[in-house]
Amino acid sequence: MQLLIDADACPVVDLALFVSSQYEIKPILFCDTSHRIERDNIITIIVDKGPDSVDFKLLSVLKKGDIVITGDYGLAAMCLAKGGKVLTHNGKELTSDNIDQLLAFRYESAKIRRAGGRTKGPKKRTEENNLAFEMEFRQICERAVLDREER
Repeated sequence: MQLLIDADACPVVDLALFVSSQYEIKPILFCDTSHRIERDNIITIIVDKGPDSVDFKLLSVLKKGDIVITGDYGLAAMCLAKGGKVLTHNGKELTSDNIDQLLAFRYESAKIRRAGGRTKGPKKRTEENNLAFEMEFRQICERAVLDREER
């Protein structure tokens, strides 16, 4: 089991690395050449800059049961289809029960922007966001460790 982090613009990289070490889950960071997010003793996969290049590389490494941290709903949907567990950097677990609604919202927002309209951006990150992420991530790690032990 691995932790795969879509590290481009991920505000919880260090927190996720800290928590994953407590559960002995191997982390891998994915970023493109314009972000280059690297940490000591952590595998970092750097890909050429390009649309979805990080996403496709992460998907090629993903195995059933791996945990993925991403804010990209399109990538999340593909990870879920491959049997991954997906969490956003705000601590929301993405599942087959909620991903379709999130993708539809993303599509409608993009349609508004293409037509010249404006949509709200994300709210400023707070310490409560970090706590929510940590609590949910720990729960996912605990479930994943139990699943691993049952095999």
